[in-house]
Amino acid sequence: MQELKIVVSVDKKEKKLGDLFGIFFEDLNHAADGGLYAEMVQNRSFEFDYTDNREYNSLTAWNKVERGAAHVEIHVETAWPLNENNLHYLVMEVMLPGKGAGIQNLGFNTGISVKQDEVYTFSCYYRRTSSYSAPVQVRLENADGTVCYGETAFIPAQMEWDKVEMEITSAITDNSARLTLLAKDKVSLALDMISLFPSYTFRGRKNGMRADIAELLADMKPRFMRFPGGCLVHFGSTNSSDRNSMYRWKNTLGPIESRPTKSNIWKYNQTLGLGYFEYFQFCEDIGAKPLPVIAAGYDPHTRRAAPLDEMQEWIDEALDLIEFANGGPDTIWGSKRAEMGHETPFNLEYLAIGNEEVGAEFFERYVIIHNAVREKYPDIKLIGSGGPGAAGSEYIRGWECACEHGIDFVDEHYYQAPEWFIANMNRYNEYPDDGPKVFLGEYASGDDTYYNAIVEAAYMIGMEKAPAAGLACYAPMLCNSDYVNWKPNLIWFNNHSVFGTASYHIQKLFMQHQGDILLHSEAYGLPEQEKAASSISGMISFDTTLAHVEFAEITLENLLTGEIRTYQPRAISPDSVSSYLDTIDWEHYRLSFQAAKSDESSGTDISGARSFEVAFGKIDDENKLTWKMDWWMNLSNICTNTGGRLSELINYVFHPVAGQKYNYSLEVKGRHISAFVNDVLCAETEDKPAVSEELYHSASLDENNGDVILKIVNLKDYEVTAELMLKGVEKTDRAVKIFVLSNHSDEERNSFAEPDKIVPTEMKMIWDKDPWVYTFPKKSATIFRFLS
Repeated sequence: MQELKIVVSVDKKEKKLGDLFGIFFEDLNHAADGGLYAEMVQNRSFEFDYTDNREYNSLTAWNKVERGAAHVEIHVETAWPLNENNLHYLVMEVMLPGKGAGIQNLGFNTGISVKQDEVYTFSCYYRRTSSYSAPVQVRLENADGTVCYGETAFIPAQMEWDKVEMEITSAITDNSARLTLLAKDKVSLALDMISLFPSYTFRGRKNGMRADIAELLADMKPRFMRFPGGCLVHFGSTNSSDRNSMYRWKNTLGPIESRPTKSNIWKYNQTLGLGYFEYFQFCEDIGAKPLPVIAAGYDPHTRRAAPLDEMQEWIDEALDLIEFANGGPDTIWGSKRAEMGHETPFNLEYLAIGNEEVGAEFFERYVIIHNAVREKYPDIKLIGSGGPGAAGSEYIRGWECACEHGIDFVDEHYYQAPEWFIANMNRYNEYPDDGPKVFLGEYASGDDTYYNAIVEAAYMIGMEKAPAAGLACYAPMLCNSDYVNWKPNLIWFNNHSVFGTASYHIQKLFMQHQGDILLHSEAYGLPEQEKAASSISGMISFDTTLAHVEFAEITLENLLTGEIRTYQPRAISPDSVSSYLDTIDWEHYRLSFQAAKSDESSGTDISGARSFEVAFGKIDDENKLTWKMDWWMNLSNICTNTGGRLSELINYVFHPVAGQKYNYSLEVKGRHISAFVNDVLCAETEDKPAVSEELYHSASLDENNGDVILKIVNLKDYEVTAELMLKGVEKTDRAVKIFVLSNHSDEERNSFAEPDKIVPTEMKMIWDKDPWVYTFPKKSATIFRFLS
């Protein structure tokens, strides 16, 4: 066998890498309030509501405090609000002062995290509601109020709304502290916007970011940041003044006390304290280009849509945003940016319209906004939607729209198992390089273990090398460990600690060592890949979650031999969730049946919990393929499970109406799968085998300093030795920095207890001969930076 050799042609430049690797922020998992946004008080303006979360009310996270014989009455009113967007306020009436009475905020997680000798800025709005007044103590206390860590006080003298702001220094470190407002004499006052910020925020910004989380993001050196979502962007009503409206960026500007609160698709409240100005400023602070995402007046979850003859509002949403970001201080929206403290433009280059959209209604509206932006701002790079999956009807619709209208990027999203990523390493090599580019706006490989990170590294190498790959960002980025909506996540935190996962360290390595120009690299002597199973065989069954389904006219036909098997009608329900059909080992077969969901299966649940499915090629519950009907957002799909890890092969628009019968047919030929409903082909896909190459490699040039960067990933369960050669360089005696992620078992992961269990190691060597022989550890990622 020929010796394995990887040759980098430094004099052969293939493409500009541009802004390839960036980050994605969405306010799920309490990523903003209680997370990156440094506010320490939860429900600071008493605007929490049961419409945000069934467990919420206006006093969520607030307790009444009565010490000794003290007595206080507290209630929430709306009669004389702070402003029209902040209607709720607390009325606190201390009747019997005793040792003190008032209110206490519980903060997030275990409480409010304070550090010894750190300074915190307290502020609130108040107005006196009676003729008597007394000083109000503002205290940082332990959980039961027996120890005071620091305090200040104010005298509520005004009968109209007024703001107080003062500093408190904590004498103790405690991750379960409370903020308490206490009076020891009679007092009656209204309170709103009760706030506590660490004085030390990232870059010292007022209303700024929590420093430890922000520094982890800044350390990555991302080329761009996508924000503010995600499904958060397009879910909700089309009325901008509704509490559950789609995300409207104009509502997030101006003084924080005048920003309307918002219900979040992830079932909690958004204060919008972290708004568009703060997003743009944060991007600037970490050196990332802003990449905002706006809605197009269509909600694919509920199919709410703005009328086509009322699209000017949504056109203005895009045009005004560009003016806000790029306009001079003499423009309407540029002046608003300047008033908020940033006179110079933010230099917006990218704008995404829509997020993993489903349905023709979106694309009708997208084109209207697209044309308006193109006409007024032709240099803005526009990003369209590629749907919520790696293949299928909406993916095709998104790409067809992009090609027809000259969209710059198509935003693809998929969350898959490592096996899918391995099987699709060269996915983007097949895309044409003369059309729209790929923006892989959301992706992850199903968990945050060491193995997931190494597989993602190999996939990122594929994106570097593919001519059509333009932008990519892992998702989700942040997760508060006590408020989990989604897994996996790149970074985990609580109220006092934060750590990056193994995937975080891979993303950081690839961003810090992206390079500017892709160089030609080639591997010689690669061994022949192992053979995979050529067909899909195993058990077949009908399964459900919460659906009531009746099946009839069930047949199974061997399309090679002509054998036909027929089966008795059957039904499945939440009480009988599975019905075994047969076990086969045929190469080419067709399953046909008639099915109808009963009216009992109907409902408004958008999670897909009322679906039913056909399992085929089933070995056991963790190893099978499934054809799912009524999955999510009126979509059905075909999935594969390997070791309990799910990958979606294709999705398409189909929502079976309760009570209506449909004729279903599934044809399997080798690993090729076709699905039909009422004799119409709905989905056609292939379950590709997960067979890894010996080594994955890419090379790039850093134009700033002339460094050559070589990335190599070994997914094999054994060491691989290779010769490394640089062609087209005169200097061979040069220093090489080597960054390696290796020597961990598949299931290892970082945690609060061991935040640095998986981190890269760095070494420096001299490259003094060509070729250079190097042994790559099993399941490892290695980056060589040849210093110029």
